[in-house]
Amino acid sequence: MTGRLAAIFGCLGPVLSDREAAFFREVDPFGFILFARNVENPRQLRQLCADLRGAVGRDAPILIDQEGGRVQRLRAPFWREWAPPLETVTRARDPVRAMWVQSRLIAYELRAAGIDANCAPCADVARKATHAFLKNRCYGFDPETVSAISRGVADGLLAGGVLPVMKHLPGHGLAQADTHHDLPTVTADADLLRQVDFAPFAALNDLPMAMWARWR
Repeated sequence: MTGRLAAIFGCLGPVLSDREAAFFREVDPFGFILFARNVENPRQLRQLCADLRGAVGRDAPILIDQEGGRVQRLRAPFWREWAPPLETVTRARDPVRAMWVQSRLIAYELRAAGIDANCAPCADVARKATHAFLKNRCYGFDPETVSAISRGVADGLLAGGVLPVMKHLPGHGLAQADTHHDLPTVTADADLLRQVDFAPFAALNDLPMAMWARWR
């Protein structure tokens, strides 16, 4: 196969198998993403990142979800544990600064492990009815707050040498289903979507990467 596949792939466990390495060498994906199944300890994780890049022969980006709360793949005892973002934002005197500092510390830990992209900020605008799988991962209930904090998260990651991947484009706060299992239906009119749900992503459209959501 010639040319790079514009896709991000994962592997099955904490060690890259010979079969996986051969497959990645052949298809040459854009990059890789890690999940909890891939993480055991710092030494193992650094080796896995090196092996993934070695398989494609270049410094391919390696992504992970390290938001805080239940969505963090690096956990104690080797890495910091973080409160859910909405809880941190609610308690903070200066939420933008608090999330910048948290993101900068997350970036430090990720870079030390060999990871250079984080699937954050979570720029969805929460509602009272937002599904529990997402709600406490959000930064607020209005687009201005979410935009400002999302920018702080992105800037903190970038300051630590980690690429932010904003999500969940085009906005997931109206979803009342867990999209890991079901496809939610959103009935809001286009004006509301533009003014609220799309607004943080428009404000952050200079960021290098984004993750899509599923709804209809």
